[in-house]
Amino acid sequence: MRLYGLELLRGLTITLGHFIASYTVGIRRRFSRAPAGDPIAAQRREGIFTVQYPEEQKPIPERFRVLPVLIFDGKEGERWSENTERCTACGICAKVCPPQCIWIEQAKSAEGKPVPKAGNFYIDADVCMNCGLCAEFCPFDAIKMDHNFELSVTERTNTNLFDINRLHVSTEYYARTHPVAWGEEQARKEAEAQRRAAAKKATP
Repeated sequence: MRLYGLELLRGLTITLGHFIASYTVGIRRRFSRAPAGDPIAAQRREGIFTVQYPEEQKPIPERFRVLPVLIFDGKEGERWSENTERCTACGICAKVCPPQCIWIEQAKSAEGKPVPKAGNFYIDADVCMNCGLCAEFCPFDAIKMDHNFELSVTERTNTNLFDINRLHVSTEYYARTHPVAWGEEQARKEAEAQRRAAAKKATP
């Protein structure tokens, strides 16, 4: 009983500390040494930490993940095409998906033969567990995890079943939302290209 009273006082002390900090945090931030524009420092909230959503939104960390998206080579506002699409319908993402929420229909040529492109691509948002395994195992960097978490709807039978048109985003969009990951991907591809060029040059 005595221990319970001690923990109760400790909890009230924490609450009192937040209350007092809500009046002093502005002064302390003014003299803070945190670099300007630092997203980590911007997310540190002391005192009054309520966000007036949706007018005010906290910065989203780059590694934050919600639903997967399909990447195509292009700019924002452009429409994807077979020439810019990265997905080859290999099916690896569907195989490694723990809740099995991915379905892929392979595209076919005019002669009816399968081609290495996705004719359609479905993800059930109600089943997806946002684990990111599909993006991790994709050998063509065609599927990535997006930041869009505002997905509430009043009807979920069809609205939360995302098809290939709703899933596609451009490389320009991904580079803007994931600058660090995009830079690492480009550096990796450039290093691989240089390695292949050096190997080709060394071949007699």
